[in-house]
Amino acid sequence: MFQSFWKQSFPPPPAFLPNQIPPGSQTNRVYIITGANQGIGLELVKLLYQTGATIYLAGRSQPRIEAAIQTIKSSTPTPSTPATLKHLHLDLNDLTSIKASAATFAAQEKRLDILWNNAGVCGPPDVPSTKQGIEGHIGVNCIAPLLFTQALLPQLREATKSAVAGSVRVIWSGSLTIEQLAPKGGRIDYSALEAGRDGTIGSQHRSSGVNDYAVSKLGNWYLCVEAAERWGGNYGIVSVVVNPGNVRTNMSAEAKKKSLIVRGVLALMLYEPGLGAHTLLYAGFTGDVGVERNNGAYVLPFGVLGENGRKDVYEGIGKGEARRFWEWCERMYGTYV
Repeated sequence: MFQSFWKQSFPPPPAFLPNQIPPGSQTNRVYIITGANQGIGLELVKLLYQTGATIYLAGRSQPRIEAAIQTIKSSTPTPSTPATLKHLHLDLNDLTSIKASAATFAAQEKRLDILWNNAGVCGPPDVPSTKQGIEGHIGVNCIAPLLFTQALLPQLREATKSAVAGSVRVIWSGSLTIEQLAPKGGRIDYSALEAGRDGTIGSQHRSSGVNDYAVSKLGNWYLCVEAAERWGGNYGIVSVVVNPGNVRTNMSAEAKKKSLIVRGVLALMLYEPGLGAHTLLYAGFTGDVGVERNNGAYVLPFGVLGENGRKDVYEGIGKGEARRFWEWCERMYGTYV
């Protein structure tokens, strides 16, 4: 596992670059990027600006999204066929609002070619429960994105009718913390997670926000695997999970409060958000994955197919842990839709 940790902490430069997508070549394609007003999501939009696609920046704050759009337009040379950038309201903290966000999108677009489920939260400090009282990491990082993706299935399926085979994709966000902190065998303690509902987070639930974050990233890996199984052969949709890399974002800001030694080590291991965006770019466009080839793939920084170092989790997937998590998420949001 150390070899995997080292490989992901000190990766080679990106091999898949924006110039491999011809300018203006995506004018008939539609993308959604969640969490696109900052960090990796914002940098990904910058990389895609020259493609001519229609890109929805999904997030809770319209002023922040609009500011991000202005930042992109002012900081990026105007291409011959710039992307059309739009705001889509999305509050992953409130399950009752998710289907309305998908409906707003459906009222404007018939198709969706790529969905990057990029948004997420990370503690410490502790992340508060969602509006439905669900533990914050698992609610915002897993349950709400699955509901959002499910609600967008009609548009994803519509895109497969005319798109190049294997080009309609859903990208899920993993993390190196899976290898470090995921539970043995990938067995999630659902009773502990459910103890965090209704705001009652007890000692039986969490040991640290970082552990909860790791479980949510494991959950995203599970959702990727299960989506590939359910939607690949049936609908022609590709599912990919990415570790974007150890990237310097708002979610890593807590590191600034650590000791000088810890901060020094992290300074060697944290990279600029633009490099993480290249990982997501690769996941969205590489020809290394397809409906019948590497569907459900695990992508490492900064854009290369690989494997997670946790062999016990792969064994857990083989024993149905991914299916179990998917079905649990559906039960958790079922009351609110």
